[in-house]
Amino acid sequence: MLYAIVGIDQPESLAARQASRPAHLARLEALRDAGRLLLAGPFPAIDALDPGPAGFSGSLIVAEFASLDEARTWADADPYRAAGVYASVDVRPFRQTLP
Repeated sequence: MLYAIVGIDQPESLAARQASRPAHLARLEALRDAGRLLLAGPFPAIDALDPGPAGFSGSLIVAEFASLDEARTWADADPYRAAGVYASVDVRPFRQTLP
């Protein structure tokens, strides 16, 4: 089943986000390579593709996991969590309707 993982960034977390990004991306690439990643990306803090020093307000990941518990366990091990980037993370089942 698909699950949506929404991480909300701590204020002033851009430096921690940038430092832990390679490890965060490596985990996403592993999901992609396993055919389990539907989409992933950050929420710019301002209305711009490249928000510059304004940074990001969070992230969205939609991926396939065997269960909600597995999705939560995966999300809890995200390098952004360990680095203190995320203030909170919400994991919930997702049913894709379109496309």
